[in-house]
Amino acid sequence: MKKLLYILILLSALTACADGRRKYRIGISQCSDDIWREKQNSELLVGAYCHPDDVELCFAAAYDSDERQVQQIDSLLAIGIDLLIVAPNQVATITPAIDRAYDGGIPVIVFERKTNSQKYTAYIGADNYEMGRVMGEYVASRLDGKGRVVEVMGLKGSSPAIERHKGFAEALSRHPGIQLVATLQGDWTEESAYQAVSTYGGDLQDVDYVFGQNDRMAIGARRAMADRHQLAARTLFCGIDGLPGPDGGIQLVRDSILDATYIYPTHGDQLIQLATDILNGRPYNKETALMSALVTRDNASVLMMQADEMIRQSAYLDRLHQTASQYLQKLDTQRVITWMAFGVIVLLILTIVLFYLYHIGKVTLHRARVVNSLWNLKTEDVPVAEPEAAESDEEEERKKPSTVPSVFITRFREVVEARLSESELGVEDLANDMHLSRVQLYRKVKAVTDSTPIELLRAARLNRAYQLLLTTDLSVSEIAYKVGFTSPSYFTKCFKDEYGKVPGDCR
Repeated sequence: MKKLLYILILLSALTACADGRRKYRIGISQCSDDIWREKQNSELLVGAYCHPDDVELCFAAAYDSDERQVQQIDSLLAIGIDLLIVAPNQVATITPAIDRAYDGGIPVIVFERKTNSQKYTAYIGADNYEMGRVMGEYVASRLDGKGRVVEVMGLKGSSPAIERHKGFAEALSRHPGIQLVATLQGDWTEESAYQAVSTYGGDLQDVDYVFGQNDRMAIGARRAMADRHQLAARTLFCGIDGLPGPDGGIQLVRDSILDATYIYPTHGDQLIQLATDILNGRPYNKETALMSALVTRDNASVLMMQADEMIRQSAYLDRLHQTASQYLQKLDTQRVITWMAFGVIVLLILTIVLFYLYHIGKVTLHRARVVNSLWNLKTEDVPVAEPEAAESDEEEERKKPSTVPSVFITRFREVVEARLSESELGVEDLANDMHLSRVQLYRKVKAVTDSTPIELLRAARLNRAYQLLLTTDLSVSEIAYKVGFTSPSYFTKCFKDEYGKVPGDCR
């Protein structure tokens, strides 16, 4: 089963990358940062891991500050979220920011707490009024309908605090023997309850039951009464949240620190499902009530074991996600390296091809330049002559700069053209006519023209052939023999290599 889950996570992640689906960016605005919301955030992440849609979560915590939460909501809108999930810190003050998001076309899911407006796409949360009512009935039953009770409320102006108080007070009102001695004001934190109880001016020594609107405030009240030496052995405490794990509400009930708690479900995975249903246009309920349950010493141990197993599975799933993420990062890195290597290979091939084309073009242009400079220039266009080196002075000749002496060019052209029709004409013959050694002629021609004597001889023959094709009626074969080629077919091949067309095309 574990291997199957691992494979499913990998496949879903790989499929999302492969099919190019859009990634949904979901902003999550938490009113505070506490153990309950940490659990919910973990569930949101797990829900995003396992969801087939590609989901990116952007978290923000306001730490019970209205101003900070308004700024964070506006910041989430500025970065371009596709949907907003928000737990309003207070009903009235956060509503305008939520309305701005809704009016801007952003779907809004309000969870756990409500707003003063109907401008939201969906609401999901437990029934806080029912929680307060159930806890009131439970307290009355534990006291057999008679006793003195203190309530510590959550953040003033928040919808859970208002609704839980209404339900609790209504339940107690049905039992005339129960007296609600005081309703103290906290802000959901343990320290706020401690301060509220510590500064209370009344006598708490004869209080039978303390209801904290969450488990942390119940513990804070218990600690304050102990410090005031007003904690009677009979005094009981209860709260709401019923979180699993060390120091969670379920463990506190099991260990008899609290008499009871009420599970307030977090259900982050259900929030993700609702969000993606909205984004994908699937059917959804605008109002979703989460189921919850009362925790007493009778069921605390069993619930604790179940919660521990869920925590263990959640941690294991988180490790699987980290492994999958590392695998995908390696895959992305390999993909980048592969594309870079492919790009280098393509660039190398292009470089080689361009270099080859450039070299071929350079050779072709050079041959054309040589023919033009040696066979098409007029004698008067040739530069002023420079003195020739003696045949015996080879060392001095090598040290001279590479110039283009007009006398040498003119003489070499005359020699070549005078014997152009001789098919057996070679470098030795040209050297003898130039009164140079074979080595000197080769070096001189190479230095001046960057070509060999044989290359120039063939270029001269082809140039003469081209002129004869344009100015005479001689056949191709006759012209081939006339310019020194021994075979008309070889002449045609050389002509096409030089001019890109066969001799017949010139006419």
